[in-house]
Amino acid sequence: MLEKKLELLEQKIELSELGGGQNRIEKQHDKGKLTARERVHFLLDEDSFEEIGRFVMHRSTDFGMEKQQILGDGVVTGYGTIGGRLVYVFAQDFTVFGGSLSETHAEKICKIMDLAMQNGAPVIGLNDSGGARIQEGVRSLGGYADIFYRNVLASGVVPQISAIMGPCAGGAVYSPAMTDFTIMVENTSYMFVTGPNVVKTVTNEEVTAEELGGASAHSTKSGVTHLTAVNDLDCIHRIKQLLSYLPQNCEEKPSRLPYELKDEIRDQLTGLIPSSSNQPYDMREVVDGIVDEDSFLEIHPNYAENIIVGFCRIGGRSIGIVGNQPMSLAGVLDVDSSKKGARFVRFCDCFNIPLLVLVDVPGFLPGTDQEWNGIIVNGAKLLYAFSEATVPRITLITRKAYGGAYDVMNSKHIGADMNFAWPSAEIAVMGAKGASEIIFRKEIANASDPAAMLAEKEKEYQDKFAHPYRAAQRGFIDEIIHPKDSRRKLIKAFAMLENKVAKLPKKKHGNIPL
Repeated sequence: MLEKKLELLEQKIELSELGGGQNRIEKQHDKGKLTARERVHFLLDEDSFEEIGRFVMHRSTDFGMEKQQILGDGVVTGYGTIGGRLVYVFAQDFTVFGGSLSETHAEKICKIMDLAMQNGAPVIGLNDSGGARIQEGVRSLGGYADIFYRNVLASGVVPQISAIMGPCAGGAVYSPAMTDFTIMVENTSYMFVTGPNVVKTVTNEEVTAEELGGASAHSTKSGVTHLTAVNDLDCIHRIKQLLSYLPQNCEEKPSRLPYELKDEIRDQLTGLIPSSSNQPYDMREVVDGIVDEDSFLEIHPNYAENIIVGFCRIGGRSIGIVGNQPMSLAGVLDVDSSKKGARFVRFCDCFNIPLLVLVDVPGFLPGTDQEWNGIIVNGAKLLYAFSEATVPRITLITRKAYGGAYDVMNSKHIGADMNFAWPSAEIAVMGAKGASEIIFRKEIANASDPAAMLAEKEKEYQDKFAHPYRAAQRGFIDEIIHPKDSRRKLIKAFAMLENKVAKLPKKKHGNIPL
């Protein structure tokens, strides 16, 4: 009798794993997509997955739903390991009711989120859902709200990563939006609050799902997604790569790889700064000359390209990098780059990841577009994020550090621990030409040769202010270093700051200018 029961059990499990029919799985594969269980299999270490809630079924009896009962109710949930580290995972199954979220579907997700917080381990969501299950009405909406609430509770406690591996529409998009990182698969995934049909009805705009909310749109225009992947397997690889830089929870530090200190001189950094202060260079070359080989993982690479953010290792330590990019808009700060930088800084501070800030910033981007879109409040987000961060913070000024942007980019005045500068650094209120035109306006206007007088005064201003030595005299710069020594100095400085303790004044929470 027991053997017969076990045989029936295995048959039920097999049917549930087929997601309601082999033909549906074949359609999934035809689209270049893996099934939910295949995704979990490739994500986790071999034989490490333990499923939770395999036999859960929905409770709906409306619209004939009682006749459509499938084990698991459209989501695979459980825990396992990645590189030997515990993680919790849910994978929505599009072959079961379109992956739609029901009351029980949501309960399964909430259960693993609760376990993740209780046990201090990351949560990974593999999203592939058409949205709320319409047949359940408000119960499915309540299920979404239960998940949203847990996203907020888990924020800053354990890392939360969302992979968008299919449709994600309506209320379904808000949970990924509240997680720490979102990865989208090109051509097979999309995210939007209202779809193309609703857009056409309301605004009369003709737009495809890909144009409206595909991976390209969200990685370049909206900034909703942090990384994109060419297919499901590449997406899984990116999740693993990202996790390698992160700790398990807010109480731990990121794992440190073994590293033996060498001479650490990087000659390629010498001569990297152009002789003309108006000539661009690629800040990624500075990053490559500082970090451990092939360790830089850029986040948001195609959005707000005038600032670079990402994870790397320096001397085996996991470090978050924020750097101005002179190759795009001369490296100025604008609305999008300020939001991008602030979000990344706050994540690193949540999870004890030290920060390295590479500065070459001529100021904030001027113009009505920026002012009307809130450059004041958005620039303040980056200032706020750096000011409240208690992790080790080191700044390296490579060239320009002008005006308020000098203050914002992790200056000594807002709590940076160590501030270095190359001899090419220019730390001033503004560029020499603009400053001279203001300071010496009368002398230039009254001169017999105004152009020659401007050039003379411009040189006078440059000699006086367009260098790092005055700031160093005041202690705002700790050391002026040769570019080739940068890596060695940074390795030692981060080692020195490893046990930094800093506490903010007691409060419920701050009020970041949102």
